[in-house]
Amino acid sequence: MKGEDIKRLIPQRDPILMVDKLLEADGEKALTSLIVRSDNYFIGEDGKLEESGLIEHIAQSASAFAGYMAIGKGATEPPVGYIGEIRKFSCYHRPRVGDELVTTITIGAEVSGVTSISGESRVQGELMAETQMKIYIRP
Repeated sequence: MKGEDIKRLIPQRDPILMVDKLLEADGEKALTSLIVRSDNYFIGEDGKLEESGLIEHIAQSASAFAGYMAIGKGATEPPVGYIGEIRKFSCYHRPRVGDELVTTITIGAEVSGVTSISGESRVQGELMAETQMKIYIRP
C-alpha cells in the first residue's frame, strides 16, 4: 500500500504524514517505509531527520499496522492511537534527505487497550534508531 492507500490505514495527514508505504504485514510484524524529503516537518537545519521525527515515524508505522489489521476485520476507519510511553529509545544515526527509512514493527502484549510495540528503523540495512513504546488505541 502506498500514497493514497496509506491514508486509509492511518489518521495522520500532511504535513505530519510519516509513512509512505506498508510493505508487509504478517502476524505480529509489519514493515513500512518512508522516503525522507526536504519538506518533511521534522527535518533539521542540517538536512537530517530529527530524533523526534524518527519517533513519530515508528509510532505511525505501528498505526499503519493497527489500521491494516482493523480494516481487515471490517472497520471502515483506521483506529486513533496515542503514544503512552517511549522506552529505550536509541538513535544511532539520523537519516538524510533522500534516504529511504525501512521500519520493522513488532507487536507485543495488549492490556486494556494499551499495546506494547518494538520498532527498528534502518537505511540500506544500517540501524538508525530503535525503541519500545506503549500505544493506547482508542476504541
